[in-house]
Amino acid sequence: MKTNTKQLTVRSITGLTTPGHYRDGDGLYLQVSKWGTKSWVFKFTVEAYEQLSNEDLAAGKTPKRVRGKLRSMGLGSVFDYANSDAEDVPQLDKLTLADVVAKPKDLRLDEVRNLVVTLNKMVKAGIDPIEDRAARELRKQQAAKAEILAALAAEEAARAEEAARALAEARKKTFAQAVETYLTKKDKELENDRHRQTWRSSLYAYALPIIGDLNVDEITMQDVLRVLNQEFRDKSGNVVGTLWEARTETASRLRNRIEAVLSWATVAGFRTGDNPARWAGNLKEMLPAPSKIATKDNQPALAVSDMPTWFGELKKQEGMGAKALMLAVLCASRSGDVRGATWDEIRDLDGDNPVWAIGKDRMKMPRPHNVPLSPDAVKLLQAMPRLAGSNLIFPAVRGGELSDMTISAVMRRMHQAKLKQDGKGWIDPESKRPAVPHGTCRATFRTWVQNDTEYEPAMAEVALAHKVGSDTEKAYARGDMMKKRRGMMAHWAAVCNGVKSADNIIELSGRGVA
Repeated sequence: MKTNTKQLTVRSITGLTTPGHYRDGDGLYLQVSKWGTKSWVFKFTVEAYEQLSNEDLAAGKTPKRVRGKLRSMGLGSVFDYANSDAEDVPQLDKLTLADVVAKPKDLRLDEVRNLVVTLNKMVKAGIDPIEDRAARELRKQQAAKAEILAALAAEEAARAEEAARALAEARKKTFAQAVETYLTKKDKELENDRHRQTWRSSLYAYALPIIGDLNVDEITMQDVLRVLNQEFRDKSGNVVGTLWEARTETASRLRNRIEAVLSWATVAGFRTGDNPARWAGNLKEMLPAPSKIATKDNQPALAVSDMPTWFGELKKQEGMGAKALMLAVLCASRSGDVRGATWDEIRDLDGDNPVWAIGKDRMKMPRPHNVPLSPDAVKLLQAMPRLAGSNLIFPAVRGGELSDMTISAVMRRMHQAKLKQDGKGWIDPESKRPAVPHGTCRATFRTWVQNDTEYEPAMAEVALAHKVGSDTEKAYARGDMMKKRRGMMAHWAAVCNGVKSADNIIELSGRGVA
C-alpha cells in the first residue's frame, strides 16, 4: 500500500474534525473519533502462503503465495498542534521498533511517517507488525516477570538464609543454660529439697567450671572425661587423685546427671548424635568401673562403749549447737533434719505419745518421717526457749538455721579437749579418725541395735529413715512400728546417759518389742 503523494499537512490535521479515516500515504491514516480525538493508524496486508496437507507436502507440492487479510495497527495519538504548550515537547528524530512496542503517544506527522517507513519494511519482509509488537510485549512482560520472580527468589533466599542463621543461633545453648532449663523441669519431679540441692551442687561444683560455657552441640566424650578426671584435692589442698578415683560415687552420679542434661538437650533439638556422657559402649571403655575402685568412706563414729562418757561431756557444752547435737543423738537423726526442725513439727510434747513429725520435703527419702520422742528428748525440748519471730527450735544467733559447721565444731572442740587429756581424743575405733556428728548420731546407734540388742533390724532402719525391704514387702508392711520404736529410743537414751538397764528395758531388749 504505497502512495507517492502525501496528503496530510499540519494545517489539515488541525482542521479535521469530522469522524473518519484520512489517508496520508504508505498505509498511514489519521483517525478522528466521534468524540473528536485524533490518532494514527497503520493499515497493511502481509502476504501469506496457502495451507497444504501433510500428503501434499510429502508429495513435494509448493504452497502458493496468497494475499493476507487487511489489518489496522494503532500507533498512538496525534500531537496537539493547536496547543501552544505542546511545542515544548521534544521531537523524536527516529522511532525504533521498541517505540512501536511502547506505543508512543502524541506523535507529530513527520515522526509517524518515519515510523511507517520502518513498519513497511517489516511488512515487505513478511513480518506482521501487530504480531511482532505482541511478541515484543510478551517478551517484555516475561522479562519483567522473570526479573520480579528473580527478585522475589533472591528475597526469599535471603529470608531463608536469615531464618536458618536465626534458627542456628536459637539452637545454640551452653551447657550452663541447659542445666538451668533442665533443673527447672527436674525440680518439679524431685519432691525433696535436699535432692534438688545435690543435683545443683554437683553440677555447679564440678561440671560447669569446665564445660559450662560450651555449646551442648559441641560437647564430646573427651569433654565429659575432662570433668570426671579433674584433679580432686583434700581439705588441705593436696591432690589425692581424680574426681572419678577419689570421689567415685559422687563422680558416678555426676556422670548420670550430665547424661540427663544432654539427653534433654537432644530431645529439645539443641544437639544431635550419641550422648557423650553415656556409660555403656562409651565411657565404660575409658574409665574403670565404679564398683572396682569405689571405697566406702564411712563417717567416723564413736564406739558404743564411749557413748555414755561422751554424751555426759556433751551435756556440759554450752550453745545452740550442743543442744541440737544432743537431740540428733537421742533421735538418731541427720544433722540437717535437726537444724531445720520447727516447733510445729513437734506433736503432743506434753502428752503420752510425743512425736517429731518431719515432712517429706525435708527428708532425704521423699516421704514423711515420724520420730517417737523419748523422755530425755522431751525434757530437752521442753527446756528449749521459744524465740519470738522464729519457728525454729535451734535458731542461729543471727537468725535462720544453724550451719552444719556449728554442730561439727562442737565435736571438734570436745575432741581437742579430750586429746589434750589422754592424747587420744574421741575417735572411731576402726578408722582411728576423730568421730563426726553424722557417724556418731547414726552409725553408733545402728551398731548398738545390731550388736547389743535383739531389736528387729527393720526397726533400726525405720528409725534411721532408711528404705526398708522390697517394694512388695513395703506394700504389705505399711506401719512405722511407732509403738515398738518408742521403747527402743527410750532404751537408746538410757544407753547414752549411762543408765544401767532397768528391768523393763531389759525385757524390751530381750523381746525386741516395746
